[in-house]
Amino acid sequence: MTKWLQLEDFAAARRRVDGAVHRTPLLSFRTLGRLNGTNVWLKCENLQKTGSFKVRGALNAIATLSPGERARGVITISAGNHAQAVAWAAGRAGARAVVVMPEGAARTKVEAAAGYGAEIVLHGDAAMAFAEARRRAHEEGLVFLHPFDAEPVVAGHGSTGLEVGEDIPGRTVVVVPVGGGGQIAGIAGALAATGRLAGRGRVRVFGVEPEGAPGMRRSLDEGRPATLDAVRTLADGLAPPMAGELNYRYVARFAEDVVLVSDDEILSAMRLLLTRAKLVAEPSGAAAAAALMFGRIPVTPGETVVALVSGGNVDDDMVVRALREGAPWP
Repeated sequence: MTKWLQLEDFAAARRRVDGAVHRTPLLSFRTLGRLNGTNVWLKCENLQKTGSFKVRGALNAIATLSPGERARGVITISAGNHAQAVAWAAGRAGARAVVVMPEGAARTKVEAAAGYGAEIVLHGDAAMAFAEARRRAHEEGLVFLHPFDAEPVVAGHGSTGLEVGEDIPGRTVVVVPVGGGGQIAGIAGALAATGRLAGRGRVRVFGVEPEGAPGMRRSLDEGRPATLDAVRTLADGLAPPMAGELNYRYVARFAEDVVLVSDDEILSAMRLLLTRAKLVAEPSGAAAAAALMFGRIPVTPGETVVALVSGGNVDDDMVVRALREGAPWP
């Protein structure tokens, strides 16, 4: 029988992160809702500390370590956003942080993680980096912090769901980018714990993945957490080689569905967010907007929709590519 995080677990995590992270703004975006008559809001985690939602889970995970564990130091694996979040959170706690990143990680994200104080190890692809992080944790006595598949991380991300639930009390559709699944598990789990997935104020939660990294979509189709043979997407924040086991259970239980978008659609969404919403989003941060733009989410006129803009850590070349290659919309 699955043991779910309870409201008190999410509330405790929120208390740990409150005052250290931003309560990010929820901004109206009429352009995106105009075609289908919905009321669209953007939850701007691209304006969060370290530039993404990841800091919520990282901060809570480190805050729940014992003094002895913090003294040992932590190690994690990340393509970039979790790396920055762990580096920042560990520095705040006075703990050593080692981050293993794939060799193809974006230069700006590598430099940012190092700037926050992490010791950076570049190693292979994402799957190889996972293995290297676990090897070093064992050999060096470091505490391994999973980037998404762990209860403290999920509980920390639940703070986003609690904020959305408070800011929009009525019926709502929440659209969340999905990589390993930590963010959507936390948001859906927290909303379920508050009773918002049923009743008059019902919330429906949808996930969005790139077509080239459909780990959670494949997991739902196969009925178990799936591992991908390869990932091919420009959305590096949504490209782990597997879906988290814990996260899969939360998505299967509490999310309505997980849909797919193409890289071209993501570029178009980045362009729209930049030119019309005046928001800088990395590819993974634009995935939820892309799903709404191209009709992947079943909505009806008059509904309120929240799209998570999950991160804004994007390099200059990708911004230029979005402006040049992203198709104008509508």
